[in-house]
Amino acid sequence: MDASEKVLETIRTAGEPLSAGKIAELSGLDRKTVDKAMHELKKTERIVSPKRCYWEPKA
Repeated sequence: MDASEKVLETIRTAGEPLSAGKIAELSGLDRKTVDKAMHELKKTERIVSPKRCYWEPKA
């Protein structure tokens, strides 16, 4: 599983919007790795932000 998939799975499992720091904490990934993965997920529109600095999977 690559970092993007791990980040997406972490967000889905939490069931609530998460910040990048919380995603890093829950997934066990480095914060820089999470930031890169989230950048890719945002670019492909797989995650959306319901409020500033928090992310959830696109419905």
